[in-house]
Amino acid sequence: MNVENHPVVSREEWLAARKQHLADEKAFTRERDRLSAKRRALPWVKVDKDYRFMGPDGEMKLADLFGQHSQLIVYHFMFAKGWEEGCQGCSFLGDHFDGANLHLAHHDIALVAVSHAPFAEFQTFKRRMGWKFDWVSSDGSDFNYDFGVCARAEDAEAGKATYNYEKTDSGEEEMPGLSVFYRANNGEIFHTYSTYARGLDMLVGAYNFLDLTPKGRNEDEIMEWVRHHDRYDGAENSSCCHDG
Repeated sequence: MNVENHPVVSREEWLAARKQHLADEKAFTRERDRLSAKRRALPWVKVDKDYRFMGPDGEMKLADLFGQHSQLIVYHFMFAKGWEEGCQGCSFLGDHFDGANLHLAHHDIALVAVSHAPFAEFQTFKRRMGWKFDWVSSDGSDFNYDFGVCARAEDAEAGKATYNYEKTDSGEEEMPGLSVFYRANNGEIFHTYSTYARGLDMLVGAYNFLDLTPKGRNEDEIMEWVRHHDRYDGAENSSCCHDG
């Protein structure tokens, strides 16, 4: 859409068009609520495998990631062994986590990022980004493979690799995703949901702001414009609010 040549009408004509669009927006909201209810009604799978992770205080089990909560959201953060930086798209999502966590932690939800790289390898990057959210390593565990964000070499070679519940020819060693777990009162843990690819859009609050503007997301490929937040031109002076 060429915003420079966009139709300009009277306030009355604008209001009529806006009310019609409001009807569409309300229908979309009702449909989203319906889908969310269906998501919550999906069957669960009991998690029996003894997954192990490495955190700041040493080895952890899946149950430890819940803390005191009964619900756990795991963001599968793309950071493989030997990488110096996390994926730019995952970092874009990661920039939203700390603000949400201020509220999620008080609503029975733990939010934890999990990456395939050894724990020590992403600490410098985490400090650079200024993030506070919990971020642990699944190095040496089947966790990333079992929850669909990594493919084993033999599966890729045999054409059995999948991503987003479909076969994939992607040669990527890491892919993004999100998985949700529930811990019952008796300590049993269940996998309730996972989503990948465009299913992660809902995590990106910045996209919701962009979608309200005339130029929208203004991208040819998903997140092709995104940078680590300290790599934008003038990043150190990007705030509109300054002292004095």
